[in-house]
Amino acid sequence: MPELPEVELVTKSLNKLVCKRTIVVSELFREKLIPHHTKQEFVEVLKNVTINFVHRRGKNILFDLDNSMTLLVHLRMSGRFMLLPSERENPKHTHAIFYFDNETRLVFQDQRHFGFMRILETDKLKTSKELAKLAPEPFSEDFNEKYFNLMLKSSKNNLKSVLLNQNKVCGLGNIYASEALFLSKINPEIEANKLNKEQTKLLYVAIKFVLNESIEQGSTMNVDPENIDGSYFDGSYENRWRVYDQENKECLNCKTLIIRINQNGRSTFYCTKCQKI
Repeated sequence: MPELPEVELVTKSLNKLVCKRTIVVSELFREKLIPHHTKQEFVEVLKNVTINFVHRRGKNILFDLDNSMTLLVHLRMSGRFMLLPSERENPKHTHAIFYFDNETRLVFQDQRHFGFMRILETDKLKTSKELAKLAPEPFSEDFNEKYFNLMLKSSKNNLKSVLLNQNKVCGLGNIYASEALFLSKINPEIEANKLNKEQTKLLYVAIKFVLNESIEQGSTMNVDPENIDGSYFDGSYENRWRVYDQENKECLNCKTLIIRINQNGRSTFYCTKCQKI
């Protein structure tokens, strides 16, 4: 599932590509994509509307529209956008299409059918079910060491699971949680409220570091409009991972073999020597 850096890349790319473009008409091919609307409602709201800009909150992509509405999109496991010229055929698993005023169209493809869209009144966006309980953005002033410390002290769950909770740490997912824990040399199985002050600070810094590192990596990529998020998911970034998906490979620090464990149905990768506590 895309994490904050990947969604940031997609959002910025979309903003460059479709900002100020007018959606002339829309098509919907999978109604479960929009559980809160009928197909007719979806098509009517997204007709002859201009995209003011595209932004992000957490892992949600937000299309701000000139009719005082916002289209919220969550990519989930395999959702992706493609800006296609008129001569290109729609790819397999096309679930929605937005036709623009310049003979291009934005296609939403989702092979695993977990993607989600919802149309919301822009002035009620912050109080929506999808956004209201999200934790502060990791680069915002509200996501500070005091917040992070109090949040961890309030939970007895294993640390990795707490880091994946979007209501506690926004935008962090399985990959970057493992990476941050490795950099801070903390065992992912420790209870969140057992971290001392020094560990808490190390983890806080590591989270911001791995997210920022990945965002900077994404900013240097040449994005293909016909495969907007492909730069991240074609393997070009995988060789930068220090511990994620490195099972049975040597730890970069101590040469101990990286292990993989299951935590709440998710794989966690870590070094048993470097991350004892």
